Amino acid sequence: MNLPGAEPPLPTPSYVKADVMLRPVVVGLDGSPESFTAANWAAREAQRRGLPLSLVHAWLRQAGDLPAADSEDTVRHWAQRILRDGGKELTGRYPELPLTAEQVPATAVTALLERAEGAEMLVLGSRGLSALTGFLLGAVGQQVLARATCPVVMVRANERSTAERPGDEVVVALQNLKAAPGPLLDFAFAAASARGATLRTVHVRKLPSSDYGYGLATASVGYLDGDLEGQVNRELERALEPWREKYPRVTVERTIDLAFVAGAVLRATAEAGLLVVGRRTHRSALGTHIGPVTHAVLHHSTVPVAVVPHD
Repeated sequence: MNLPGAEPPLPTPSYVKADVMLRPVVVGLDGSPESFTAANWAAREAQRRGLPLSLVHAWLRQAGDLPAADSEDTVRHWAQRILRDGGKELTGRYPELPLTAEQVPATAVTALLERAEGAEMLVLGSRGLSALTGFLLGAVGQQVLARATCPVVMVRANERSTAERPGDEVVVALQNLKAAPGPLLDFAFAAASARGATLRTVHVRKLPSSDYGYGLATASVGYLDGDLEGQVNRELERALEPWREKYPRVTVERTIDLAFVAGAVLRATAEAGLLVVGRRTHRSALGTHIGPVTHAVLHHSTVPVAVVPHD
């Protein structure tokens, strides 16, 4: 049953270019200002990569959701309106961008994880805790970050997300140079290439004490001796070589340090427009573990953060 004044949902066609199915940039849209900021970021990213954009809204109610008095038809009507308003705004700003919108009769976590299966990336908005701290990860964000099979980009509703400055770098954190994750480097190089930006690789030889992410303000910057620095530079160059060949136009800068990992990574984002970190793929569908460094970076970052799953 359609409510009076309700419009039909936007179409959801598949996109094919040169006989190759394009993987869309998917963004979760829930009607909040944060999700609309994320949708605008996702639209810019899809346009610069030549990919379609897919807006997704999950409308299946869970026990405890408010307001409970709304009927299913009312919830579906408002979901449709959120998608249509978002779609019209984005079409006005990016008229050449292929865009679809989809209402999914499922919980938010289920809908987002299902759409992530065929996506180039999944983009979510997040409310910042304050001007000085990073992302507020609710239950949906935590579960999606820990379980998604594609990169998940968390976008905070702030100036760093809405206005990208010329010269903004892409920063990627590399922890293990001898087994540098291919998906992490490929995503980072592709992001830098699409922006015409410099890619800054950050590698840290950890301090003797483990970095659990919250003693960031007290982490002092250390310096490597000449022999160790030369060794690390050679390891880093070997790790980057395949991607330098694949993306020859991307300028690569290096930051090598001896410090707390998360603190060094965050310091490197002073001139960044995007931070890329990794997450080990979990074989179990249970749990929300994303790793201490990624967790700390998400908690403190003021720039969009891409979390890339890898084996």
